[in-house]
Amino acid sequence: MTAPEPTGPSVRLRPEIAALPPYRQGRPAPADGFKLSSNENPFPPLAGVADAVAAAAQQINRYPDATALVLREKLAERYGVTADEVIVGAGSVALLAAFIAAAAGAGDEVVYSWRSFEAYPGLVTVSGATSVTVPNRADHGHDLDRMAEAIADRTRVVIVCSPNNPTGTIVMASEFEAFMARVPADRLVLLDEAYIEFVRDAASVDGRTLIGRYPNLVILRTFSKAYGLAGLRVGYAIGQVPVLDAARSTTIPLSVTAASTAAGLASLEPAAEAELLERVATIAARRDGLRAALIEQGWPIPVAQGNFVWLPTGEQTSVVAERLFDAGLVTRAFPPDGIRVSVGEEESVETLLRILGELVPASQEGRPA
Repeated sequence: MTAPEPTGPSVRLRPEIAALPPYRQGRPAPADGFKLSSNENPFPPLAGVADAVAAAAQQINRYPDATALVLREKLAERYGVTADEVIVGAGSVALLAAFIAAAAGAGDEVVYSWRSFEAYPGLVTVSGATSVTVPNRADHGHDLDRMAEAIADRTRVVIVCSPNNPTGTIVMASEFEAFMARVPADRLVLLDEAYIEFVRDAASVDGRTLIGRYPNLVILRTFSKAYGLAGLRVGYAIGQVPVLDAARSTTIPLSVTAASTAAGLASLEPAAEAELLERVATIAARRDGLRAALIEQGWPIPVAQGNFVWLPTGEQTSVVAERLFDAGLVTRAFPPDGIRVSVGEEESVETLLRILGELVPASQEGRPA
């Protein structure tokens, strides 16, 4: 059935929003295939976490605590801050939107590396601000020197993503400290650490060690990836109270559900967290093995520190993604740059290596033969 033709004048929309493509999830995996497109934790929920969600479901006729106070208190204890220095949102992307909206509007600029998290451009556009993108280095990591140089009078927010989604590269602690020394103290810096638990390089920046050092820094993390709560949407941020209060003013009230809060609390219980982080270690080891095998095949895979690897397939991105899809592997293609492949079930690795082994790049520029 086709939609009816409009009969009246078109509704006046913001032209930049009308031109903005909506976020679209990747295709579902076939019944006998693997979904490697969304950086999800492939392990099922822990029994204790599922039980906590089920218990919370008995009260779904009631509104949740709007501030997720109990979860904020638990996180505050962990990070050595007050509950007011923690904000919980419907995933870290919702918090990114809140901070950008709180600091940047029409005529302002937001600086970030590119390619990076695909939501950044849309979040900036919705706020009314303008994106200023700085190309990644040849190794697919952030060029923090050029990012610092890109900060101008109109800059209000700078986003640093480590590990970078979708390339998997990290920002080193020494690099970040040098960068922060160059950022004006009145510009908001968002350190997006959605994949921090998968990092195995001790020299990487770790927002936990920076708490209290920079009044203009906010650290964002999530339960969606390492803790396997992608379906419940719960993330958090730590920063100075005035900045967090401004973000609280821009968030949609009651957007964090009671089930999300319950799952987050259950995930932080010592026994549950220990098991969850064992799973993270398994995924990180699987990632390292996958990267090593791809490099041996001839793929120029950058150092991977998230729960995914980056294939720099260039102009052949769509072709390679379709070959993988035909083999039952759903990946995330970003034409004309490359493909992000989540580290999923162990059974997916053999198929992935077999197909990519048939498409080894003819050069180190990511062009399949």
